[in-house]
Amino acid sequence: MKPFDYHRAASPADAVAVLADHPHGAFLAGGTNLVDHMKLGVAQPDLLVDVSRLDLTETVHTADGGVRIGANVRNSDLAADPVIRARYPMLARALLSGASGQLRNVATTAGNLLQRTRCVYFQDVTTPCNKRSPGTGCSALDGYVRYHAILGASPHCVAVHPSDMAVAMCALDAQVVVQTRDGERRIPLDEFYRLPGDEPDRDTVLRHGELITAVELPAPPSGAVSDYRKVRDRASYAFALVSVAAELTFTSTFQIGSARVALGGVAHKPWRARRAEQVLTGDQPSAETFAAAADAELKQAVPLPGNEFKVDLARRTMMAQLRMLTERRRP
Repeated sequence: MKPFDYHRAASPADAVAVLADHPHGAFLAGGTNLVDHMKLGVAQPDLLVDVSRLDLTETVHTADGGVRIGANVRNSDLAADPVIRARYPMLARALLSGASGQLRNVATTAGNLLQRTRCVYFQDVTTPCNKRSPGTGCSALDGYVRYHAILGASPHCVAVHPSDMAVAMCALDAQVVVQTRDGERRIPLDEFYRLPGDEPDRDTVLRHGELITAVELPAPPSGAVSDYRKVRDRASYAFALVSVAAELTFTSTFQIGSARVALGGVAHKPWRARRAEQVLTGDQPSAETFAAAADAELKQAVPLPGNEFKVDLARRTMMAQLRMLTERRRP
């Protein structure tokens, strides 16, 4: 491991000020992703700014009826929070679907959002990888792609984002609260992540030195039903082949009043299924409607040789999730 300097931040402003002057530095919170990458040689920061002791550990109500989740709230605490379990069940389920209990006890809300891909080529410093070393090439294109993208990829990168929590937060219209040198700004989660394009090394729109301090969720719609479904190769401690976070509301005549859907395991970022939502909203819940919504979203899928199965898997998983939510609210 490369030697590095260490600074324990006294405040968010202090953390931002210190890191802004060190272009090769990094923030350290739970460390469940960063420390692994430092051991592998994937990340080689010359300074770690420790933000783990900052007072960003509360989940509180906001004026609009939503919640504000501190950046240092542990994944296990957030999943067990009574407000999250009652009002945002898809988020609680997504958190419990991720990693192991031991890791959830350490991993933070902000760190979960910022974790990097688990592409085997990204983590292997002996192989070319545009995300790790821009301009070297993408080894996955002619390699093992079972877990790789079917949506939004580019010739420069076909990796997927690994977070379960981020998929649920994307469906919930979360906003990321960021501390900058000039003050605070908010970024809709769906705009927080980038597709790879020709800069796959840039995962988010954050500028160097900006610090996530919280995530805000709006109040859920009245009568909403939501859940998170994850399909993986084994029952625990495995990343998603496909996941679906979905929320539906229904009118008095049992039409779909509103729909929010996001997919995981299929793209470089949590994939908000806007096309599917448009098909669902205002229609009667039925197998035909759910199939039409899934087909509208996945029409743009471009699978790789070796992961073609993910298109049908995503279609069936989305339909099963929508059917389950409908059964919960059926009159």
